[in-house]
Amino acid sequence: MRAKSIFAVPAGLPAADRQQRRHALVRLSLAWLAMMQVMMFAWPGYLRHEGMPADALETLDWAIVLMNWASFALTVPVVLYSAWPIWRHAGANLRHGRAGMDVPVALGIVAAFIPSVHATYTGQGEVYFDSVTMFVAFLLTARYLELCARQSYGGAAGGRRHARVEDQRLHLGARADRLASRFVMIQVALALAAAAGWAYIDPAHSIPVMVALLVMSCPCAMSMAVPTAMASAHSALAAHPDMPDAALDALLAEARRKARQNLYGSLVWHLLMTPLALVGWVTPWLAAITMLVSSLAVAYNSWRLSRRDWSGGMAPGDALGAAP
Repeated sequence: MRAKSIFAVPAGLPAADRQQRRHALVRLSLAWLAMMQVMMFAWPGYLRHEGMPADALETLDWAIVLMNWASFALTVPVVLYSAWPIWRHAGANLRHGRAGMDVPVALGIVAAFIPSVHATYTGQGEVYFDSVTMFVAFLLTARYLELCARQSYGGAAGGRRHARVEDQRLHLGARADRLASRFVMIQVALALAAAAGWAYIDPAHSIPVMVALLVMSCPCAMSMAVPTAMASAHSALAAHPDMPDAALDALLAEARRKARQNLYGSLVWHLLMTPLALVGWVTPWLAAITMLVSSLAVAYNSWRLSRRDWSGGMAPGDALGAAP
């Protein structure tokens, strides 16, 4: 029997967790709706070029000003409501003297939103409302996937076999958190240094480069690496509760391998994109897309684990080599 989807709400999920999932889904939905509309409003700005006729250019500039104010109105609820968990966690990290993953996320939102508000008010300069809403929407998507995976089987299934998966999740998760924390600190320092360097070389590139690096400093995929792999292991075990010990050992070994693939693969992806962002080739909205792509890749790689046949009808070595 095939395991249920991670998006299915577990029957025994506590009321507080159900409320958490509902709020997360509402915040995610608002962010996506606003993002799609803001991207439509940003389209006139992408069409503008100096080679247009004077009368068309004047009309387009008026439309851009109007669209910028409309984008501002839609971005405010995303920043204040959809991104509220980010502000809360970033504040908690700063109060405890830690540079958690939400600190660079909050810095990235502020670094893109404040200059956009100023440019909208003065009518001069670039606006990044589309990048802000896209970043928040993609980030909340990755975190909603992680939340669903964690709630689906994390601790709810119980039993000695599931306890082994949970022990492995805690052990690998602690190592992943340490790596992600170091990565965040280095990436934030690099973003600030790049902003200072570009402010001296070409001030017009300073803010976009800094925002792109801050967006990429969010280790969303890295934070999903272990939880999604272990959730898939829980799913496979729930689908075959009578799994022999040999098959369970093979499942745990494969879950560890998937977690490491996710963790170090996402780290390499970030490292490959960082030089491109440093030279200004990665815009803030493109950085948000790369963040989403890496998170979805992690989720898919982990999901493949639960699609294998772990019934115990084949040898563990054969189970590892089975097609997804």
